Amino acid sequence: MQFKHPEILYFLFLLVIPILVHLFQLRRFKKEYFTNVRFLKELSIQTRKSSKIKKWLLLATRLLLLTCLIIAFAQPFFKAKDTKNSSNEMYIVLDNSFSMQAKGQKGELLKRAVQELLENTPENQTFSLITNSETFWNTDIKSIRTELQNLKYSALPFQLESAMAKIKSRKSAFNKDVVIITDAVGLESKQVKSVDSDFNTYFIIPEAEQKNNASIDSVFIHQTLDDFYEIGLKLSAFGEKDKELPVALYNQNKLIAKTLTKFETKDKTIYFTIPKKDFHGYVSITDNGLEYDNNLYFSISKPKKNNIISIGTIEKSNFLSRIYTNDEFNFNNFAIETLDYNALEKQNTIVLNELDEIPQALQTTLKSFVEKGGNLVLIPSAKTSTANINPFLKIFGNIQFKSLENKEKLVTKINFNHPLFSDVFENKINNFQYPKTKTSFGIAGSNPAALYYEDQTAFLTSINNPISSVYVFTAPINGENSNFQQSPLIVPVFYKMGINNQNNGVNALTIGNNNPFFIDATLSKDEILKVKNDAETFIPVQQMLNDKVKLTFNDFPEQAGNFGIYNQKERLQNISFNYNRTESDLAQANEDAVSNYKTVDSIETVFNTLQTDRTDNQIWKWFVIFALLFLVTEMAIIRFVK
Repeated sequence: MQFKHPEILYFLFLLVIPILVHLFQLRRFKKEYFTNVRFLKELSIQTRKSSKIKKWLLLATRLLLLTCLIIAFAQPFFKAKDTKNSSNEMYIVLDNSFSMQAKGQKGELLKRAVQELLENTPENQTFSLITNSETFWNTDIKSIRTELQNLKYSALPFQLESAMAKIKSRKSAFNKDVVIITDAVGLESKQVKSVDSDFNTYFIIPEAEQKNNASIDSVFIHQTLDDFYEIGLKLSAFGEKDKELPVALYNQNKLIAKTLTKFETKDKTIYFTIPKKDFHGYVSITDNGLEYDNNLYFSISKPKKNNIISIGTIEKSNFLSRIYTNDEFNFNNFAIETLDYNALEKQNTIVLNELDEIPQALQTTLKSFVEKGGNLVLIPSAKTSTANINPFLKIFGNIQFKSLENKEKLVTKINFNHPLFSDVFENKINNFQYPKTKTSFGIAGSNPAALYYEDQTAFLTSINNPISSVYVFTAPINGENSNFQQSPLIVPVFYKMGINNQNNGVNALTIGNNNPFFIDATLSKDEILKVKNDAETFIPVQQMLNDKVKLTFNDFPEQAGNFGIYNQKERLQNISFNYNRTESDLAQANEDAVSNYKTVDSIETVFNTLQTDRTDNQIWKWFVIFALLFLVTEMAIIRFVK
């Protein structure tokens, strides 16, 4: 026990005063007996004994009364068990990602968490609030009441490392109390490790009552007919799969098709046939799970012809002219001696077809070409020098050629998960006519191959980036060295390599995915492009590249939907944005990741625990109560004890 004012305890010496008074009252007197009161002698002895006991009781109660009063004024207390952290700064990390739309026992998880913060946070408590999309430093619950009540779900997934980095950036002499409110969907142990071990951390993990959900993952053009598109919709179901799901297709908010589908497996693809016209709408489903992934916005414009140049001899490029037909491609072949370098910037794909040597000027031009979103296909020549080609490959990634091997090899394996073969095969093919090569280069690099030899080395590999790809064959594919040109694989491989990602007709971007977007436009110095719809307008980061503009959207827009790209009042192109589907599976909640940290059931528990552990136990009130009890006891003794 400790005292706030220990100097007052010196007043305990005043206890001597009642003791002296009491002793004075107990002094002895000489007894004189008179004959007429002699018969009262026995009664007098008894009365004198009772009076003596009463005086001792009064002395004891008065001493205790005075002692309790003095101690009460000294304000005794028991020291809090967590005094060292009493000056900690408080940080609250609130997950407002879309998985928090799930419903718990008391409603949507995010709305319930906000309500608990409003109800249980002390008004005098200063704290900082960090959400996925916003940060409020050194505030209190009154100041951000309106912002909390209007807090929206964020398209940004919950990133604990990002929140911890923000907290650690706030340098202070005090330690930190951190309260993390998240449903733990997608939370990984490596993210939790970003929490500083010195922080006093509490996790609150609200749990969804039911975890069934369905989502629309993507849309693509399955077939292009004379007057129609057949579009495919990829759907996913998490949890129950037996219920029928209504699916509706809208163009410009006008319903054009509707159907019911039922999941037999987790993933399902359904198809719609729509007129071969510009499309600017969305597809929608209705389920009892999360709402954010029930709509997928997309635009379809008339596919542009892809511009393709093959650099090499005409004899070796004849097979390409049969694949890149005039209805979909503008294909040209140039020998290296007659190549127009100015024409390269206008291409979508460039094929280096068995060049013995790649000039330095061409290497520099191709580097810029790939950086601006163009695809590059490299078919080596048997006369290619590794000293010439390896520095060129080093520009794009970590693929390097080894020496030429004069050994016949069979191409026996297709990597169906490679981006080159997405939406190409409906089923995996195991028995096909194996192409072969007579000579090939060894290759070093960690990039996954699209086609493998029988010895598991790469025949066709690639270096992929968000806006373009560099495809590398490890062997010449002319008729003398290989029969690959007669293989059924030749058409889908070169067709997919020749299609630019942005010229495939479907436009459906993901918010937060910072892949650049290129649009054909020529702007003056003072002109800027805007992206807008009826609800939102923003200016993306933009860079002019000759007759194109490179757009980067960062975390915009805030809400998914259909937008237009405008140059002043002129609408240049339709564009659609969607939320990332990473949080659609509520079964990803990983509570085990925080097993080594303190977990509590509510924010109220956190504040109660902190107050209990960090508040000194004041006991002076008890001594005031005891003083009153002794006062009452004294009065009772005076009145009732004879």
